Amino acid sequence: MQNCKIGFDNNKFLREQAEHIFERVEKFGGKLYLEIGGKIMHDYHASRVLPGFDPDVKMRLLQELKDKADIILCLHANDIKGRTIRGDFGITSDLYLLKMIDDLRSWDIDVSAVVITRFQQQEAAEIFKNKLERRGIKVYTHKIMEGYPNLVDKIVSDKGFGLNLYIETQKPLVIVAAPAPDSGKLATCLSQIYHDYKKGIKSGYAKFETFPVWNLPLKHPVNMAYEASTADIGDVNLIDPFHLEAYGKTAVNYNRDVEIFPVIKKILQKISAGREVYNSPTDMGVNRVGFAVINDNIIKETSRQEIIRRFFRYSCEYVKGIGEKETVDRVKLLMEELNIIPENRAVVKPARAAAEEAKIKKKGHKGVFSGAAIQLENGRIITGKNSALMHASVSLFLNTIKTLADIPDKIHLLSPQIINSISKFKGSVSGVKNLTQLNNFAKGEIAVEQHLTGLSLNLEEALIALSITASTSSAVEVAMSKIKQLKGCEVHLTHIPKPGDENSWRKLQVNLTSDPQFSSKVLYVRQDSN
Repeated sequence: MQNCKIGFDNNKFLREQAEHIFERVEKFGGKLYLEIGGKIMHDYHASRVLPGFDPDVKMRLLQELKDKADIILCLHANDIKGRTIRGDFGITSDLYLLKMIDDLRSWDIDVSAVVITRFQQQEAAEIFKNKLERRGIKVYTHKIMEGYPNLVDKIVSDKGFGLNLYIETQKPLVIVAAPAPDSGKLATCLSQIYHDYKKGIKSGYAKFETFPVWNLPLKHPVNMAYEASTADIGDVNLIDPFHLEAYGKTAVNYNRDVEIFPVIKKILQKISAGREVYNSPTDMGVNRVGFAVINDNIIKETSRQEIIRRFFRYSCEYVKGIGEKETVDRVKLLMEELNIIPENRAVVKPARAAAEEAKIKKKGHKGVFSGAAIQLENGRIITGKNSALMHASVSLFLNTIKTLADIPDKIHLLSPQIINSISKFKGSVSGVKNLTQLNNFAKGEIAVEQHLTGLSLNLEEALIALSITASTSSAVEVAMSKIKQLKGCEVHLTHIPKPGDENSWRKLQVNLTSDPQFSSKVLYVRQDSN
């Protein structure tokens, strides 16, 4: 399992990052707009590639700084109602922004304002704005600026940034974050600095971006894992040419920051009447991640594993029609550079072997046979396979918690009678009217292809049934107490999980991958029950 060893000193990072940020605040005379790239919380990518990294370390940092920092959240108007999906939570960016506000409040941190960028009176944006304002949240709208960012003279004027409403802030540090890339964070920061200078307030800009790590080698697996994580938007790491020219030292950055740097430099110089601030995009960053690495070998291996996970994710998105073949090919190239293959993920071969075993046992049956495997913290691998009564995910889950609780295999945590009752109920409400068909299903006599269309037990249903059964069964109660040990474990399925399985694995916080194959030829899948 990937996270059983530590490769990153989280406390050192937190301490140095806070110091570095306030050094930058002082550099600009007491007012800094700090753009946070990536995730402000739940940074599971970072925690996977840097074992020891707290996925909520930025929240811990903000909590330490909350008396000195205001927080502004940005949201692209077109991200409202479904343009961008957060893969780690399976929700759209507008919903994730609401979750961000709730999460910040749970840490006793208030949001000063929300900015809806590229606002053009879109109906969904208007409704979302009203929703926030009627819950007491300040909302600003920034329209599309013609010529942004290249027409510097126009942008840095009353007809550019001057048209944006100024967001009142009180504290020396202003954190600007967003639920997704391309949300207008940079434009919001620059707009605020423009208005500050008009008001006689000296302020500056910096960026807190976890990846790529500027002081690790360009082809270090950690930086390559970042490329894999952004393969869908085409980010590419490169040596910062401006940093090399200015200082004669190599530093790693990525294409978008390097490409936009000359324009940002011109904008900042024009706003500040020629004041020289930064010589390179790397200079703009405040990132101490590379200084907190304590075991390079560990983070190299965990990063390789992350790249393989990304390969499976993008491959599945492609066959589902929501991803591009070019994205898959980009990650393939990264894997070739590192000389790794999908089967280097320890749970892949056992899951496929379980599927083959199911196929052999049910020789003559039609349909798809699925396998699943999990790797526990101690390295042990457990498998499961689908049957007429349950999905492979359920079989794997039951086998795992029984193993962790030392419960003999012959003991049923869920009796066949309970599973049959649930399955019959599902059949009756999903339109299966034939009583003979239902009875045959209960006997396990319906073809795999047929029962996988919605009658067999999925993981969500199994968890609910187990929770109820735990009140009358000490064995189930003990087994269910082991669920927390699944967090961070590696899981692989031979087929794309249906919603009832995928959502439950996500809640269990495992690192889930699957082969890019569907478990059924049926096209319509009910989102609420399968």
